[in-house]
Amino acid sequence: MKYFLSLLIMFFGFNSNSATGKFHDFSIESIAGEEMKLDKFKNKVVLLVNTASQCGFTPQYAGLQKIYDRYKEEGFIVLGVPSNDFNQELKSDSEVKEFCEIRYGVNFPMTSIQKIKGQDAHPLYKWISANMSVIAQPRWNFHKYLIGKNGEIINWFSSMTSPTSEGLLLEIENALDAK
Repeated sequence: MKYFLSLLIMFFGFNSNSATGKFHDFSIESIAGEEMKLDKFKNKVVLLVNTASQCGFTPQYAGLQKIYDRYKEEGFIVLGVPSNDFNQELKSDSEVKEFCEIRYGVNFPMTSIQKIKGQDAHPLYKWISANMSVIAQPRWNFHKYLIGKNGEIINWFSSMTSPTSEGLLLEIENALDAK
């Protein structure tokens, strides 16, 4: 039985040491190079998205900005996490920032370029990995995690899910309405 439980834990990616905590317990470097403490997003709903500037899904920036503009007054945040884990990101934070602002009018919070998978992943993504099944791990750019006001993961959405899809919008609205 113990062996079986160990296999289940390995398969589903749970790690009792890194599975503890909540989204709000982490900090990450902003695209401007400053520490961004995620506890500033307590009582807000966050859509965490790993992004890339040279990907077929890059036009999703427009949809992400659209839903940010639509729901930000209700306590909704889009947090973009540029990553080169799939070899499709620009070389520097300043290039990413300029690209996103000029091309898509992005003004939602963004982090510096981060590792999101593997042993070198940012601790936030290690926490996500420890709390989600293997199938919920980012397989490509623009993978999305919806984080509730309490800092717990509500759901995940693949790269194929448009930021303006009815299903995602419904989940955002439900999360915003939750106490």
